[in-house]
Amino acid sequence: MTADVKVYTDGAARGNPGLSASGFLVEMEGGDSFEHEEYNGKATNNFAEYTAIIMALEWCGRNLQEPDRLELELYSDSELVVKQINGLYKVRDRKLKALNNEVQRLALQFHVAVFKNVRRTNPKIASVDRRLNALLDRT
Repeated sequence: MTADVKVYTDGAARGNPGLSASGFLVEMEGGDSFEHEEYNGKATNNFAEYTAIIMALEWCGRNLQEPDRLELELYSDSELVVKQINGLYKVRDRKLKALNNEVQRLALQFHVAVFKNVRRTNPKIASVDRRLNALLDRT
């Protein structure tokens, strides 16, 4: 599959729970891109990872034309979160289960949404991570 849109997400928490932030990078066919990060307050790393994915899916649904015709690939360095989203791991935590359900709901707005785990050394993930750490440094 050649995706119409590639999304790279990351969440960061200093302490677990601790100060946290979530962010994403969207790359569209044709070379346009958009990046965004937000401070979450005190939260766990898994909360920050899920929040990054939700923020990215919401942004894509609002800002991309005809999302129901798009093939979207979303990349995260959180193996746990990606495997939970893909149904390979159970979600036991009540709060994470609600976030997982929201991801599943938001993914339905796209023709295809594929969630993949990549290493944190992936240059796009590393870029999002740098922006999150800069945001946390300013907080």
